[in-house]
Amino acid sequence: MTNAIPALQPLSTTDRITVMDILRGAALFGILLMNIEAFTGPLDLSFTGVDPHWHGIDYLADALVYVFVQGKFFLLFSLLFGAGFAVMAQRAQGAGRDFTPIYLRRSVALLLIGACHALLVWSGDILLVYALLSFLLLGTRRWPLSMLPAMGALVYAFAVGLSLLFALLVWAAARGGSPLDSAGSMRAAQEVIEAQRLAYGQGSWAQANVQRLADLRHMIGGILITGPEIFGMFLIGAWFARSGALADPTRFAPLYARLRWIAMPVGVVLMLASAAWHPYLAPGEFTVQTGLSYALAAVASLLMALGYLGWIVHARHALGWLAAAGRMALTHYLLQSLLCTWLFFGYGLGFFEQLPRAWQLVFAVALFALQVGISHLWLARFGHGPMEWLWRAMTYLQWPPLRRTPQAR
Repeated sequence: MTNAIPALQPLSTTDRITVMDILRGAALFGILLMNIEAFTGPLDLSFTGVDPHWHGIDYLADALVYVFVQGKFFLLFSLLFGAGFAVMAQRAQGAGRDFTPIYLRRSVALLLIGACHALLVWSGDILLVYALLSFLLLGTRRWPLSMLPAMGALVYAFAVGLSLLFALLVWAAARGGSPLDSAGSMRAAQEVIEAQRLAYGQGSWAQANVQRLADLRHMIGGILITGPEIFGMFLIGAWFARSGALADPTRFAPLYARLRWIAMPVGVVLMLASAAWHPYLAPGEFTVQTGLSYALAAVASLLMALGYLGWIVHARHALGWLAAAGRMALTHYLLQSLLCTWLFFGYGLGFFEQLPRAWQLVFAVALFALQVGISHLWLARFGHGPMEWLWRAMTYLQWPPLRRTPQAR
């Protein structure tokens, strides 16, 4: 690291697109509401729909998260990642600088941060997948603007198509008299869940790390489905940035109105239909119903993520308080993992599988409120969050100033 001025420098506070920070703050909250289930219990027992073992208010809480949160804010965050890429590329082009080496360093730095997070803290990490897919974005840098949303939708549709193909193969196997062994895969999934219970609920930090490595291998294998969804959102997000829809939302008022009043309601209806038809996706289960249900939920989640985008942008003036948390999204995402694994895992305070579902959401709301308060206090003195500062240093090969300058105040 040096103190030399690089060819292309990170955004100053005054250069930021505030609505992107507000959206990141909202997405960070949604991701915590989704992830809290995987912090308090086995990872592979989470994100499975409405778990029938819950009852009463806990069942209602699980259903609300599944319908309105799970998968939606993760997609919104993916969209914002693609938008951030496009903003960096636009700045580089405007300055006449070579963007490629800076972006590659940025992706490698995120890869290192994500690997440390996944292997040493929490195996539900998404940063590693973002980093791996981010390298592909460079090839789209000069795509025509009009091409981005269509290609984003097409890539996303590939994941939906795989789910439909899966359902077709299961149906064909059953019709041919050779049904796939769903029971065997469910037993294998249950063995993984029990291993996670033992490692995370009762094991030492070293034992948990061994399990995290096993979980990581499983997660990388799932990129075949999640990868196209994420990369499709990257491309859609790049369009929102390059078109000016994020920098000047008022100019795109009709677009955001369609997202609020068409995409969101249609997405909710489809999600409710999926949840009512097949509410629980048991780990390891593969049937025609699970394939079709996942495909329907994936379409619904895309529409709802865009709907949330429309509503948050519409309410951006009232939601300005979220911007501080959004500016520190990487720090807070990692902090959530550090705090929750310490509270719930066996090598910490050991409250694994002891927090009822409804209270999980109460805890998540309280934690996020604390993070918002911390963000405002921190950014009153400093220009970047701690991890954002480190990420910039690794990207630009210099130590950026941490304390806010008088001009930035």
